[in-house]
Amino acid sequence: MRQAALSIMAACLLGACSPGPGQALKVATGAVTRFVCSQTFVSGERPGRIYAETFQPIAGSWTIDWGLRYDVDRARGEVSTSFLGAFTSRAVYRPGIGCTILAEGAPLPADAVPHFAPVAADLPPIAGPAVVEPADPRLKAALDREFAEPAGGPLRRTKAVVVVHDGRVIAERYAPGYGIDTPLIGNSLTKSVVNALVGILVREGRLAVDRPAPVPAWRDPGDPRHDITLDQLLRMQSGLDLGNSLEANLASLWNPSNRMLFIERDMAGFAERAALAAKPGTHWNYADGSYLIASRIIRDAVGGGMADVLGFVHRELFAPLGIRTATIEFDATGTPVGSAAMLASARDWARFGLLYLDDGMAGGRRILPPGWVEYAAQPTEGAWVGYGAGFWTNRDHSFGAERRLALGMPRDVFFGRGKFGQYVIVVPSARLVIVRLGTAHGDLEDIDGVSRLTAAVIAIVQEKSAAAAAPRP
Repeated sequence: MRQAALSIMAACLLGACSPGPGQALKVATGAVTRFVCSQTFVSGERPGRIYAETFQPIAGSWTIDWGLRYDVDRARGEVSTSFLGAFTSRAVYRPGIGCTILAEGAPLPADAVPHFAPVAADLPPIAGPAVVEPADPRLKAALDREFAEPAGGPLRRTKAVVVVHDGRVIAERYAPGYGIDTPLIGNSLTKSVVNALVGILVREGRLAVDRPAPVPAWRDPGDPRHDITLDQLLRMQSGLDLGNSLEANLASLWNPSNRMLFIERDMAGFAERAALAAKPGTHWNYADGSYLIASRIIRDAVGGGMADVLGFVHRELFAPLGIRTATIEFDATGTPVGSAAMLASARDWARFGLLYLDDGMAGGRRILPPGWVEYAAQPTEGAWVGYGAGFWTNRDHSFGAERRLALGMPRDVFFGRGKFGQYVIVVPSARLVIVRLGTAHGDLEDIDGVSRLTAAVIAIVQEKSAAAAAPRP
């Protein structure tokens, strides 16, 4: 029976049933290629583990898993994946910029990768060289729960947790094989980084979020996309017909945003060509393409080349925060894949979170404009999950926010969130940043566990603060 089902599914995928089978299979091979390449060469993870944890648990994956084959060429720094020997995708790794998906036989872009000498950070150190063990047994128990696998599934596969209170790490833990300096994939946490880069350019007067986005393809006032603002791109209200990027199942192989990420050479160009499905500003739809367009806008604003982007990001964001393990990946045209492709250690993700805890300041240096953090956390109308501008937020009465509140998160929380359970949680009222990285599947991607972890940590630090402030007899 199973063999018969596989045969029927294979026939459908190869053209007998579904429209666009080639796109679906190229998306599948491209996704495998990208994740295996990035996490093998940047994170140092085992290819078999990456595939088993990232792809095999996806709903419906068994229908094509039997025909997918990936090959890792460590000597050349390449990964290729095919389905039954066809629909091949290829990615090439380069130190400093990670992996780039290329068309079969296409050469690497000629851009040189600049070298950046270490400089002193403006953000004070958050920890010493050793793993910080929790001093409070209740905090240790909270970490134990987050790393434990629930009896009824789905698996959490937690790889790293870092808890920062008042600018210092008070607890952290890593799964076997991972450590303080392991760069881990952030997926859509990268959108929060795009928010920061836009904020820096707004502070410098080079961009404005409330004006038509500077997209050359939309320059004609008669183009219905002409009036789309950068704010609407950041808030997922562009109205562009780019599909829903929250999907993670077999059906998502036909999603336009996934075609963009795993097939297209020019990702932003593909997104810019999308027609309008709704009037800009009237409909919320979580689509990765909005952040590729924003990434191209950033690239053009800082000089137009990959090296220009890297120099800007390191000078204006990474160096002031002391971020040293981060890798931002690019498409084949030199545009950063700002929707999903930054890797960094859990501590460096925490350093990024501290920028938003401290109103856009790194030590005494202003990185983001005054009020930008509140802008990022301000809820977007119609976003049922509770979404701001590159961050998710509890500051409304959306379904998502109310669920998180019921699980113990306070109202003032906002957070970056990436596919498969990557979180950078900012809790202003408790002076906390909590980072959780892993490979969690299911509709909720461990938001229940992360919410309970956040509530537990808040209770512990608030009790200690109250005890410290109480008058002594």
